Amino acid sequence: MDLIIEPVAPQHFDGLRRALDAVAREKRFLAFTEAPPEADCRAFYSSIVANGWCQMVALLGGAVVGWCDVLPTHGQARAHVGTLGIGLVASARRRGIGQKLMKAAIEAAWRTGLTRIELTVRADNPVAKSLYERMGFVVEGHHPRSFRVDGVYADSYSMALPRPQD
Repeated sequence: MDLIIEPVAPQHFDGLRRALDAVAREKRFLAFTEAPPEADCRAFYSSIVANGWCQMVALLGGAVVGWCDVLPTHGQARAHVGTLGIGLVASARRRGIGQKLMKAAIEAAWRTGLTRIELTVRADNPVAKSLYERMGFVVEGHHPRSFRVDGVYADSYSMALPRPQD
């Protein structure tokens, strides 16, 4: 496997948007059901790079096949908290890439000074929930009917990972 995991950079933006769109159109994993417009994605990714925030990409054969980011939450009282988002195109799943992406992103997030990482996972995605638990995340809440796609509701869980005490 010719896997490279590295911080997002402008040369990844087009491939990252394609990967986001592919995962979103599956309508099973993300809050998006399609990628935002190209200009919006470029602005978002550019802000991540400009601010030194944490977003890692996975490349196979030079193509972006996934991402994992830990982005800051809003508000001074929550400046220590990041929100994790991850996605892999279908062909890259169940190969250990997600775990490697998460490990790299979490380590980068801790280096930025974050001390807590939160995420939301759909209850009908037990593979992802299991990965998060293996990475140390714990369920902190259950949210009935918190996603709705094509008129069908799905529950979700909120999970969190505190930074280990050094």
